[in-house]
Amino acid sequence: MPEQSNDYRVVVFGAGGVGKSSLVLRFVKGTFRDTYIPTIEDTYRQVISCDKSVCTLQITDTTGSHQFPAMQRLSISKGHAFILVFSVTSKQSLEELGPIYQLIVQIKGSVEDIPVMLVGNKCDETQREVDTREAQAVAQQWKCAFMETSAKMNHNVKELFQELLTLETRRNMSLAIDGKCASKQKRTDRIKGKCALM
Repeated sequence: MPEQSNDYRVVVFGAGGVGKSSLVLRFVKGTFRDTYIPTIEDTYRQVISCDKSVCTLQITDTTGSHQFPAMQRLSISKGHAFILVFSVTSKQSLEELGPIYQLIVQIKGSVEDIPVMLVGNKCDETQREVDTREAQAVAQQWKCAFMETSAKMNHNVKELFQELLTLETRRNMSLAIDGKCASKQKRTDRIKGKCALM
């Protein structure tokens, strides 16, 4: 499927096994799988409302391995927003996000106007290695938002994507479509559009 100019591209980064795919699949399809299947790169699309029009939220679920630096750089250069996922059960998974965050800053020049969410997944687990306050301190240092989620329990999954869209300053976005007949609404290529996830 060719990319549309009105696609809004969200890129999901994180170490292997932190639940990137689980979060994306829970959001897009409402499903959860217990088995771990490593991802190379998958893209999911969700129709969202943009200023009385519709556009596509394109979510790129990246590999947790460091074997594909060119793909990583390309994803960052094309991305509009970023979700940096770690597992609250692994301090190392939080530490591994540091170089990815630095790469985003290097490629984008600044993250001041770019929505970035630091996400502590698996908050339903009891064996925590990362305290909520510790993750909040990292988010503050990186000047990004922070949220804890559980793809397994479907906790804060939709809220995560809604919050990410709320952080977008160039256009106002949300998960819900305004109006009864979105397909008949005119598409406008305004720089400041309003977007919502459906």
